[in-house]
Amino acid sequence: MQALLALVRAEIKLHFSNRRAVLLSIVAPILIAAFFGSLFGNTAKPAGIAIGVVDHDASPLSQRVVAALQADTSLKTQIGDEAALLQLVRAGKLRAVAVLPQGLGEQASRAMFGAAPKPEIALHYDPSQSSVLAIVRGLLAQTLMQEVSRASFSPAVLGDMQRQVRDASGMPTAQRDALAKMFDAIGDVQRSEAAAPAASSGGAGLSMPYTTREIEAVQSAANAAPAAYNSYAHSFAGMGVQFILMAGIDMAVGLLLMRRLGLWKRLRAAPLSRTQLLGSRVLASALISLIVFAVIYAVAMAAFGVRVLGSWPGLALVLVCFSLLTASFGLLVAALGRTPEATRGLAILATLLMVMLGGAWVPAFIFPEWLQTASLAVPTRWAVDALDAMTWRAQPFSEALLPSAVMLGFSLAFALIAVWRFRWEE
Repeated sequence: MQALLALVRAEIKLHFSNRRAVLLSIVAPILIAAFFGSLFGNTAKPAGIAIGVVDHDASPLSQRVVAALQADTSLKTQIGDEAALLQLVRAGKLRAVAVLPQGLGEQASRAMFGAAPKPEIALHYDPSQSSVLAIVRGLLAQTLMQEVSRASFSPAVLGDMQRQVRDASGMPTAQRDALAKMFDAIGDVQRSEAAAPAASSGGAGLSMPYTTREIEAVQSAANAAPAAYNSYAHSFAGMGVQFILMAGIDMAVGLLLMRRLGLWKRLRAAPLSRTQLLGSRVLASALISLIVFAVIYAVAMAAFGVRVLGSWPGLALVLVCFSLLTASFGLLVAALGRTPEATRGLAILATLLMVMLGGAWVPAFIFPEWLQTASLAVPTRWAVDALDAMTWRAQPFSEALLPSAVMLGFSLAFALIAVWRFRWEE
């Protein structure tokens, strides 16, 4: 028993003697828990949801609806041309576009009482962010009902409706009298509110004054019919980014083990420069990452129906740039790390943070607004967005250029720091 206790004490002392590893084992779960808690907390307010509005009616009613949507703090409303706004939705820069039809102002008030056909509002939405659709739909309904009720129950409109009801010879007498009494009661309420102003709920109608047609804003390759959204496209992009980065950690640990075994001393005896020695490791790691990522996408296409609806050269460029990023990241970790054990924990923490902020686990659109902006400083955000753009978003090759340039910039910075700081001996 004493021998067992002695071994247990020795293991505990050995574990806690590595202070960096112990600290990381505590910090990592705290940071991840805080991240998800801030996203899904009950008191969290939705970030400004970027939507577009197209006003084909240009009536006083539709203009008031647009102004109300612009004033809503939970929305970021952009007004513009329908084709241009739809392209922004397909590119992931807007969440939805509401198209207010011509005749909305004239038909909506009468449709509330069943006296006219209901106008149809087209709501084009990003299918990868369908959870936002319910929020946009609710805010649109609230705004329209409020503005239509105000217009419907204005004294001029009520007077016109009263005259129409009283002159409707084909309407049953009991129904005509009931409607006339209702209009009289509404008039009494409006006169009393005018005499003693109070908070008003905006009125109430008999039915929704419009209908909604919800359309997935998807775009297929040229000369092809629109394809249905495939959620596997985003999940394979995110998980591919995560596990390829994990492969970079393995390369870093391998470099540190080579240093511990003295292999770098032997290699440096050869007529090879420092850049050549480290560059060979980066190139080999990048090629391995590229092959693995290509196999991942091949399985996604064969078994899960993922399609490259955008640009094949664009997808290839993004994969190459991310593979170089992974290799240079692994080299940086090896340069900054001291021991393989401590370096693995530090690298895993850094990788998890990059993956979380990059939108690989949960879509970046549900982040707080400040975090959406801050995540653009993380290379994985550019990688995930670019892979989405080249696959299901069906974006052209030009949309791969900026993300690829950003990843190459990070790769160059990582590589330069790594070559500068790399220690050849323990």
